[in-house]
Amino acid sequence: MNTIILTIATLSVGLIAGLFYSWSISVTPGLEKLNDESYLLAFQSINRAILNPAFFIFFFGLVLLLPMLCYLYYQSPAGIQFWCIVTATFLYFFGVIAVTIFGNVPMNNTLEVLQIESINPEQMASFRLGFERKWNNLNTIRTICSSLSFLSLIIACMQNLGK
Repeated sequence: MNTIILTIATLSVGLIAGLFYSWSISVTPGLEKLNDESYLLAFQSINRAILNPAFFIFFFGLVLLLPMLCYLYYQSPAGIQFWCIVTATFLYFFGVIAVTIFGNVPMNNTLEVLQIESINPEQMASFRLGFERKWNNLNTIRTICSSLSFLSLIIACMQNLGK
């Protein structure tokens, strides 16, 4: 059963890492090319679209699965597999969940209430300038941390191969 949970968690982190990576290499460059109004409207639309059950199940399901794995794989003395799972959990909680909740979500919420149609082009440009780089930097942190979390879980899975 432990191996099944480890496999599900590894797949889930891989999917989340892939989401952030694909955002960085495709969505961000595409959005960069848009004028300010189109950028803000597109970003609002994307933010609304991502709030769906498929995203929430994987993104927040790991909040339960990763600590469960730490518990399931703890033994004294703690081995490499356990420390890989702890590393993955730490990276996911602090580099993905915390960055999202305390960084990206407040920015998304600010954008959501922005009445784009009622502000002038200078205000749009100013808002975008304060939003785009910071949001993308936070997403880079999430991409790196989720990818390293995924790698840590792959290494943990590989420890089962030798048994």
